[in-house]
Amino acid sequence: MTPELRVGVVGLGWMGQVHARALSRLTQHYTDSPLTPRLVAVADTATDDRTERAAAAFGFQYQLKDWTHLVSRDDIDLVCVTGPNFIHRDVAVAAAGAGKHLWVEKPAGRNSAETREIAAAADAAGVQAAAGFNYRNVPAVELARDLVRSGRIGQVEHSTVRFVSDYAAHPDGALSWRFQNAYAGSGVLGDLVSHAADLARYVVGDIEELVVDRATFIPQRPEARPGAMHYERGSGAMGAVENEDYVSALLRFAGGSRGILESSRAAVGEQNRYGIEVHGTTGALSWDFRRMNELKVCLDQDYQNAFYTTRYAAPGDGELASFQPGANNPMGFDDLKVIEARRLVESIATGKPVGATIHDAVVAAEIVDAMIASSEQRAWVTL
Repeated sequence: MTPELRVGVVGLGWMGQVHARALSRLTQHYTDSPLTPRLVAVADTATDDRTERAAAAFGFQYQLKDWTHLVSRDDIDLVCVTGPNFIHRDVAVAAAGAGKHLWVEKPAGRNSAETREIAAAADAAGVQAAAGFNYRNVPAVELARDLVRSGRIGQVEHSTVRFVSDYAAHPDGALSWRFQNAYAGSGVLGDLVSHAADLARYVVGDIEELVVDRATFIPQRPEARPGAMHYERGSGAMGAVENEDYVSALLRFAGGSRGILESSRAAVGEQNRYGIEVHGTTGALSWDFRRMNELKVCLDQDYQNAFYTTRYAAPGDGELASFQPGANNPMGFDDLKVIEARRLVESIATGKPVGATIHDAVVAAEIVDAMIASSEQRAWVTL
């Protein structure tokens, strides 16, 4: 029997349940896991029976209302921070101070200052701190990174990253915490652009300069009932939306390549159009989350009249072999979080960071802050 990793989860909404599932499934996919997760306690302020039913389904021993009671428990080694943005910094800093390892969803803080506070607390305590950049873990994305880094498409010239969704497209969508800066920190920037920036950085390289335009297409929304999520309809008085629905950016990467980043939370006709295209001097590649297990590649052809072929992720690409026996056996979103859990557990067992960490979240937060500054100044900003 491997040693236990005792887990507490703060916030048992959708993402909290994704974390709980991932940790529960870990040893099913990774029989060599150095630690075996056990779900000990959950903290959530929900007033209905949702949390109670979910906690029972996942087998948590204890259900708490106050997260401070969870992070101070002696029977917890890892705290998953999966509640709304405005509690991330306080929970994570307190948990690290109590000697707990961290798995923090993005955006880790409402801004780069809060995110740096979390990183500093984790470093000072000597604990491991993973960040929820799950799109890195897609086998086809790992393959894309390998192709870029190995020079298979030549020197990168330009890239396009798009994270476009419709979750805020309905004008009667409730004015939840996501639309208020005191609670969210930003709009689509923190929610989707943080993912997009990390994906661009992971596949292509560091972003050095950027210039940005932002827009809010739905400036007012009906007030939400207590605890309502952004995809629910509001029915109260109209209130102001304080942050952006849409972002477009021009990027300059280290090494001189150029890029475009576009993100929207209010795009009718789109749900999860998340992806990246990279063009090099001798080839190109394209990945779309909606066809997560495929990578479009243009390799080993002439400069003109070249064409794409589809490369299906196969065993040997990323972590696919831990989930499927052969090519074109699809993985799903939740599988990416199992990979995240595996890398965090390895980090805890070895004391050496593996996978996306809180320091990657700091970089993403600094990119988001730079985008806000660029939009306000109407100027290029250097990171």
